[in-house]
Amino acid sequence: MIRIKYKLCILFSISIFIANAQSFSAKVIDKKSGEPIPYATVQTGKNQGVITNEDGVFTITETALKKVKDSIYISSMGYEKKGVSLENQIENVIVLSPATFELKEIFLSTNPLTAIEIIEKVKENLEKNYAVGLTQKKIFFRQSEFNKMNKVDFGFQESTIEELNKELMDSISRSIPKESSYYREVVGDFYGDYNKHKLRIDKAAELYDKSKDLSTDGISKKLEQIFKENVKPDSYLKIKSGIFGTKVELDSIITSNEETKEVEEKNDSKDHEAFLGQIKGRISELYAQLFFKEDSKIDILEKSNRYNFTLEDYTNIDESTVYILKFSPKGNKDFKGVLYVNTEDYAIMRLEFENVRPLTKFGLLGITFRNNVYRGKMLFKKDENGAYGPHFIELDDGNFVGIARPLKVIEKNKHVKGPRKQNELSLELDFQVTQLTKYELVVFNSEITTNSIYDSLIENKDVKASYLSEYDPNFWQEYTIMEPNAAIQSFKVSIK
Repeated sequence: MIRIKYKLCILFSISIFIANAQSFSAKVIDKKSGEPIPYATVQTGKNQGVITNEDGVFTITETALKKVKDSIYISSMGYEKKGVSLENQIENVIVLSPATFELKEIFLSTNPLTAIEIIEKVKENLEKNYAVGLTQKKIFFRQSEFNKMNKVDFGFQESTIEELNKELMDSISRSIPKESSYYREVVGDFYGDYNKHKLRIDKAAELYDKSKDLSTDGISKKLEQIFKENVKPDSYLKIKSGIFGTKVELDSIITSNEETKEVEEKNDSKDHEAFLGQIKGRISELYAQLFFKEDSKIDILEKSNRYNFTLEDYTNIDESTVYILKFSPKGNKDFKGVLYVNTEDYAIMRLEFENVRPLTKFGLLGITFRNNVYRGKMLFKKDENGAYGPHFIELDDGNFVGIARPLKVIEKNKHVKGPRKQNELSLELDFQVTQLTKYELVVFNSEITTNSIYDSLIENKDVKASYLSEYDPNFWQEYTIMEPNAAIQSFKVSIK
């Protein structure tokens, strides 16, 4: 009788805990090192859960907490799966123990496959392992952009327009932001398969500094105003950069300025539709780069004969034993990284990759471009139909842009006596910019859907993103997201 009362007391305590909890946040760490464990899976129900961020932190919302029966389950590659009763997590720290493996000798004696043989079996089973039909996925998408102006030099040479002098050029150079960052976050439902997609956004946010975002536009308007005030109405501008020249009628500049407000007003009404299309386009592009897609840049399977593969060891992912295969390029291929292959069905459950050389290079007439960063990771899990689908995708895409070339802006007028040239501004431009965009896509829940549901679904094209000038922890209070990292949490627009 006492034991029954004790059990009832525990169940009552759990129910009280869940009923009163607003949300639950915790940090997952390694038992031996105390270091955070990023991208660990936190299972709250069948095919439901969250994922820890790069700092090992996760949050379960109040709504999700109410659906938890008694415990959540934490798992990560190389660690023992752990069940956690939330009422016992007073300190909000969850410790995972590294898994012990004594499998290498067993596999070497009973299943002595070489790395190349494993890759061939991966390719043989691709269609079966990743044959995902139409699904409805609850997703969270984050896009982070970082821009750094490494060098800004207008290289002032001469000017016959008093206002366009070296002091102004230097002032403009100083006013251009040297660093800027931009974040957009979206929660919604993503419908479709690997080839066709529809998106319904529940909520979205944009986090950035508007003053920095509009600085280039401000500079352009300032220069246009100076030209308008200092050139004759029937003049035209000749813009030359090196051996190339372009004629621009001044009337067209003035007319363009007068029409700008009307155009901007029309564009404002379409911004919300453009936002939905942009987000869906970014997610579709992430899908297009999955390693088993035909035109993916990550061609380690399509061009497997041009990569070296080495079987390094074994580990576990979601209670499955996996091969650890390292790969590196032969000749001029692009990537190195690690594959984690299920020893039973030969599915790639995790992929980590990074480029070893620029994917694209261009240099001509003083203009340089390099796509010098392309790295990321992909995690896959089985869903209701028994095939593997994306659980988490992270992609870093970075570029270098350099411009080092002369620029002349010449005012000419064919209706004046004497030389047509009226005024001239000569510059030697020298700009160097680095750009890095990080994409993160988390699938929290995946369910099979039908063609009729997909065809009848209407996307909410009127959705808009809320602008935030600083991180607000309450903004996503009712939604399941991937916790922001320290940089996002500390973001705040400085007021000068």
